[in-house]
Amino acid sequence: MPRARLLIDFLKRGSTHRYGPHRSQVGDLHVPAGPGPHPLAVTIHGGSWQARYGRVVMRGLAADLVRRGFAVWNVEYRRVGDGGGWAATFDDAAAAIDHARHLDAALDLDDVTLIGHSAGGHLALWAAGRTLLPAGAPGADPALMPQRVVAQAPVADLAGAYERWRGGAVRALMGGSPTELPDAYALADPMGLIPTTLPILIVHGVGDETVSVELSRHYAGRAGEQGADVELVEFQPPAGAHRAHIDPRGPEWKPVAGWLAGDARGPVGG
Repeated sequence: MPRARLLIDFLKRGSTHRYGPHRSQVGDLHVPAGPGPHPLAVTIHGGSWQARYGRVVMRGLAADLVRRGFAVWNVEYRRVGDGGGWAATFDDAAAAIDHARHLDAALDLDDVTLIGHSAGGHLALWAAGRTLLPAGAPGADPALMPQRVVAQAPVADLAGAYERWRGGAVRALMGGSPTELPDAYALADPMGLIPTTLPILIVHGVGDETVSVELSRHYAGRAGEQGADVELVEFQPPAGAHRAHIDPRGPEWKPVAGWLAGDARGPVGG
């Protein structure tokens, strides 16, 4: 069957659920055939935390994950330009993950993986450290924690990205610089939420011109120094282009699929 037809059939089997009143506080649930319970992958899209990008970009990965036996909760969240920014975007990422407990499906909530790309990779790494957040902080006191995290070309170092981009999308997200808003950055930057106890896989292209691999290297280096279980897989050009990570047909997805089916968890699919 042609890939386009397979994707259409996949989308027809999905269902959309709301976790809050805002139009962006929704997610699409896709469940494999069979009685379950199914391991769950929560997918978080990127796009510079900007409203013009949405969860549709993760549908290809979601379809491949369902084929491998995962249920997929492909979440949306408030983004800059449509009610997002600090701290709404973070509140939504946390609420969307926690809402999986209320989805009416045969889900194994003891086998949950977060998969985020780019800005979504930042949110996935941030969510991995929610248990380290102080009481009252956005995302603190999680109701559901994943067992592992995959970050694809992530903005793993928020303050480092601000410096590289001269503010740019990070300033738009946070509303200021790390110097101006040190307390907010301490709660929003994955670099400040190490060591997490979760196994983490980061995949990143050396030639990525959108999000520098140096941000992932910085995160992985600090995590390693503190004893965290973080693996960084780097791709040499021409592989590893920024958006190539969300194409399940490309080489950038293969180490993720292998990691999910290997030591990071029990065997899934084929």
